[in-house]
Amino acid sequence: MHAAFIQSLAAAHRQATAPLPGQALCLLADQLLQVLFPERATRPLNSTDAVEAVLYQLQTDLADLLRSVLSTAEAEQIAQTCMQGLPQLRDLLLGDAEAIVAADPAAKGSEEVISTYPGFYAIALHRFAHALYQLQVPRVPRLLSEYAHTRTGVDIHPGARIGPSFCIDHGTGIVIGETAVIGAYVKIFQGVTLGALSVAKHMANIKRHPTIEDHTVVYAGLPFWAAARWSAATASLAATCG
Repeated sequence: MHAAFIQSLAAAHRQATAPLPGQALCLLADQLLQVLFPERATRPLNSTDAVEAVLYQLQTDLADLLRSVLSTAEAEQIAQTCMQGLPQLRDLLLGDAEAIVAADPAAKGSEEVISTYPGFYAIALHRFAHALYQLQVPRVPRLLSEYAHTRTGVDIHPGARIGPSFCIDHGTGIVIGETAVIGAYVKIFQGVTLGALSVAKHMANIKRHPTIEDHTVVYAGLPFWAAARWSAATASLAATCG
């Protein structure tokens, strides 16, 4: 093998940023969901002291992971901010679970949805990733979204803004782009794309994905492109025409 090629690889490795601890991050996300939802837990936390201890450890672990992309001070501050936002995150996710139960005749209750539904899992990891995205954490939110993608077949960019009481039914093949906005009480079936048309790179910071308004059902296999607005009426028309 050519020495110049080997030298170029060695130089690239020396100059590379620290690798993300991907497995540890994904494990932390799963542990966080187990604390928030006993339905997912491998062992229950039967006292306030036990819950507090686990949450403190998760905050410490998150700060350690974030040090791969942030300064120590930034990592500790963002980890603390994330932990302080857990009550709101749990409330949002409980609303999502209730929306899935209400919308899916096959769902027997929120316990089943929380513990087994891939749509709920995809939403949960997205909401965690989106919180980190809003705090301008580099790379980590995207890694979480890709982990959810591999587990569920649902591809949601961490930048996508999703309102409360969101329902994903089945989920396989759903793609939701970075600047997509989804309102409250929206239900999306499998195979839906909320995508963008091909645009120039300098347009990366403008809205290029659809907005789905409140109380809209988006049926299986429908593609929605560019920064258009879709209401319940227009989505139904698209389903009929499609």
